[in-house]
Amino acid sequence: MTKPWAPHPFAAAVQPLVDAIGAELIPPAAATGDDVVLSWEGEPVVAVRLPHLAESLDHLLADLQRRHGPLAELSRKEKQTVVRILEERGAFSLRHGVETVASALGVSRFTVYNYLNRENAARDSE
Repeated sequence: MTKPWAPHPFAAAVQPLVDAIGAELIPPAAATGDDVVLSWEGEPVVAVRLPHLAESLDHLLADLQRRHGPLAELSRKEKQTVVRILEERGAFSLRHGVETVASALGVSRFTVYNYLNRENAARDSE
């Protein structure tokens, strides 16, 4: 009889990172080719199942809402900051990323593009 999987103490150390990216910890034996197996002292102790890209944007938006409050209620400057953070994390490389972010912020796609253009212009002038 096999004993149930008990997470290694290392799993507790990486749990905040796993939560931040919207991933899941699983037993190493259950890992598939897309999972990342983490080892401790040469032995596999836990695997990380990464989220699908579409889920990642939803997770990023939920995390930003936990940190800043309801995104649609943020000031213009705060919304620009959120757009900058999302751009740095690659949110706009996803299909419908701009539309999803615009909806979450309660602004138009045009406004999101304006925020992105403003950010890019400021970065280019540095």
